[in-house]
Amino acid sequence: MASLFVIQGPDQGKRFQLAAETVTLGRDKSSTVQLADHEVSRRHAELHRHESSYELVDLGSSNGTFVNGRRITRHLLASGDRIQAGRSLLIFTVATPEERERPEDVDIVGREELASESRIVRSLASEEGSRLFHAPSGDESPWLARARSNLDVMYHTALATSHTLDISQLLRRIMELVFEWVEADRGCIMLLDPDTEELTPAVRRNRPGVQIDQRMVISRTILDYVLQKREGVLTSDASEDDRWDAAGSIMTLGIREAICVPMQGRYGIVGVIYIDTYTPPGDQVGPARHHFREDHLKLMVAIGHQAALAIEDTRYYSAMVQAERLAAIGQTIASLSHHIKNILQGIQGGSFLIEEGLRQREWEPVEKGWGIVERNQDRISNLVMDMLSFSKDRKPEIAPA
Repeated sequence: MASLFVIQGPDQGKRFQLAAETVTLGRDKSSTVQLADHEVSRRHAELHRHESSYELVDLGSSNGTFVNGRRITRHLLASGDRIQAGRSLLIFTVATPEERERPEDVDIVGREELASESRIVRSLASEEGSRLFHAPSGDESPWLARARSNLDVMYHTALATSHTLDISQLLRRIMELVFEWVEADRGCIMLLDPDTEELTPAVRRNRPGVQIDQRMVISRTILDYVLQKREGVLTSDASEDDRWDAAGSIMTLGIREAICVPMQGRYGIVGVIYIDTYTPPGDQVGPARHHFREDHLKLMVAIGHQAALAIEDTRYYSAMVQAERLAAIGQTIASLSHHIKNILQGIQGGSFLIEEGLRQREWEPVEKGWGIVERNQDRISNLVMDMLSFSKDRKPEIAPA
């Protein structure tokens, strides 16, 4: 909405909202913008709506109408224009979409302030949000079923990444979701060490009921390709894929199909997610049934990105907590150092009195100095015991209210 704000003149500080198609300006009481300025004519000017702005028209006023210092008879206004009428100076503004959508304009009112009462017709628990992705009654096309399944997986992935700050728990949950959706025999999530740039397995999973060797061997060829190209790969027949050294690195490991995707975060790759189907090398006879499709690869890439963002957030949170702990430790050490310094000064003072008394062979300073030393010994003993007591893990004691 457009408005005129008076920044100079008798009406300084007033704001006039312009809502009508035609707005009148002058001293007359019937004017939309009435100014108490004797140098303004009774019917000084009019503003006519022109799309999102207004056109200013002078009505033959005695002292004239000026826009940005120039006298006008007709002028299409722009937001920020300065309008001079008599001794009054007004600023014309048109609210931007951001200004029209200010959060300050949101009001929370009580029930008694509502013109009509509203009633709750349906409620739904937050954990029931996944019902959005349940298949409707009736037939559903395969494409729509896959799309609904993809949305369901991404929904649960988003829930997993937003409900935990434990990286191990997060990765285990992501691997569970992957195995619920893809018919993989083996899976592993590996994190990239930022110092050594080596991949370290963090989570491993095998499909229940599948006879697989205890150790899981992953092809370095696939991992290097994903890390260097920063893109996910799907191999459905390793022996026919010229990207791999199939005979020496993949087929000999019993891998028939594999998906490997980077966990790409805001600042780089934090790891990879790897799944495959496994057939012992001696049992590879004839073509195998394909379990992985291109839409599996696309969704795995999306899951990897979501997981990487969560890992970065968790690491940042852990670093912040560690920084706060170090700051608290620093403050504690500074406070303890101050107390210990005072105790040591007391012991030094007492020792000085003892030395002086012994040197002069007078027992009164010796007794006084020894008393000071004993009191400060008690202080430092109590301080150490308090620190030991504070550092012990204690179970909370439940007391009746």
